[in-house]
Amino acid sequence: MAKKEYYYQKSENIEKFKMLSELIDSIYMEMKEFSKKKPDEPLNTFKVKNVNRVLTQLKELLIEEPTIGFLDLLDEETLPTNSDAILVIGQFQASMKRFKNKYTDEYRNWNIK
Repeated sequence: MAKKEYYYQKSENIEKFKMLSELIDSIYMEMKEFSKKKPDEPLNTFKVKNVNRVLTQLKELLIEEPTIGFLDLLDEETLPTNSDAILVIGQFQASMKRFKNKYTDEYRNWNIK
């Protein structure tokens, strides 16, 4: 069995990751409920700006990860639908999962610089 190569991250980035992870999980749950009820209904400007505030910080945190090219903010001009927002947020969550797997050991402990 191949030994896992360890990558290290700054403690402040890990703390930011944990905070943003909780926020994005909460947003995802709320948007999922909206999407179940009215998947094709557009979000309002307030929701898009609030979601983008979290997504922007996540993009900054994930800037050096290979998944960055797949992470887009919600479009404030065209106002995406609930189901579109779920797709975008899901991509961020997948990228975050990859980040966590990369910077933790086999016991799920963070590898800190």
